[in-house]
Amino acid sequence: MRRRTGLALALCAVLAGCGKPDFSDAEKKTIASLALSALPPLPADTTNRYADVPAAEAFGSTLFFDLSMSRDGTVACSTCHKIDRQFQDDLPQGFGVARGTRRTMPLAGVAYNSFFFWDGRRDSLWAQALVPLENPLEQAGNRAAYAHYIQSRFGERYERIFGPLPDLSTVPSDASPLGTAAEKAAWAGMTDVQRDGVNRVFANVGKVLAAFERSIMPAETRFDRFAKALAEGVSPQGDSVFSDQEMLGLKLFIGKANCVTCHDGPRFTDGSFHNNGTPPVPDLPSDRGRIAVLAELDADPFNCLGAFRDGGEEACGELKFMRRTGAELIRAYKTPSLRGVAGRPPYMHAGQFKTLEAVVAHYAEAAPSVEGVNETHPLTLSDRERAALVAFLKTLGE
Repeated sequence: MRRRTGLALALCAVLAGCGKPDFSDAEKKTIASLALSALPPLPADTTNRYADVPAAEAFGSTLFFDLSMSRDGTVACSTCHKIDRQFQDDLPQGFGVARGTRRTMPLAGVAYNSFFFWDGRRDSLWAQALVPLENPLEQAGNRAAYAHYIQSRFGERYERIFGPLPDLSTVPSDASPLGTAAEKAAWAGMTDVQRDGVNRVFANVGKVLAAFERSIMPAETRFDRFAKALAEGVSPQGDSVFSDQEMLGLKLFIGKANCVTCHDGPRFTDGSFHNNGTPPVPDLPSDRGRIAVLAELDADPFNCLGAFRDGGEEACGELKFMRRTGAELIRAYKTPSLRGVAGRPPYMHAGQFKTLEAVVAHYAEAAPSVEGVNETHPLTLSDRERAALVAFLKTLGE
């Protein structure tokens, strides 16, 4: 009997499932760093002076849900970023006017990022917001048409925030440097003054959309309540009590499985880009990740070093000093936040895996990447450990 009792206590200690959680001081420090209470205040966006202006946020909210902000009047930002689905759409690839090539990312806490999209091809939230508006698979519009629409529908509201609109009376109804052949030709035929005026209105559309998106923040979860109790040295109560399985999953997440290397901080992301060996989707175009978009980012007229930035160039360090070469950029994609992850399958940048169990299996196998080098390494996990990891991940969205 004594021997059995000793074995039971030893097992209990391993699982941290009896009495106080069996976490070391170092583990407790790591767990505290992941809690939502550790999230710092949202930093100011010095490239967007309207980022925290209430009127800009309200205007951005209007445009975010406006179906007219698309070529055919059927697609808004909210079409893919659904308000009741963590501002994503549950699809393997987003679908605007046509099927896209990437998974729609959720928006909670997005303003903490330095680079945006799965490949980081834009360097501010407001510059990011402009891309879907002209993407032929998403909202498929053009910037001249958007400028005319803002003037006709929201002219007074726009001018209360930004001042007078430019003279658009001689600007073609449809024109863009990124559009159809006809739109490109119309853009080329415009004067520099006309192009600058349209671009400035277009940039301001991005800035109000960003002001709204900055307001979307992550919600407290079971994990946060458990972490708070652990930090305070009190017994968890109610739904903050973790099961033995959830406790083991947490210990694996910050220990043996090493998930926390990339999924760190209170948003469970390092905000960086990694090749994790995720396979391509056979019927989608070739996708090389971060390495393929750096020239596009540097050439973007709306980037931090461009003419439409508010504030000084000192805000542009991330862009100036970003890594532009290196094999590690091949098929590297942004580490997504894991907050709410259990509620938004499928997973990875193009929805390659349908379940969290499949994701855990992928990381355990660490198969070679089809191009570049998979940063992860094979990991031996028992069925029980894999199930525990999934159980813990579910606490990040409850």
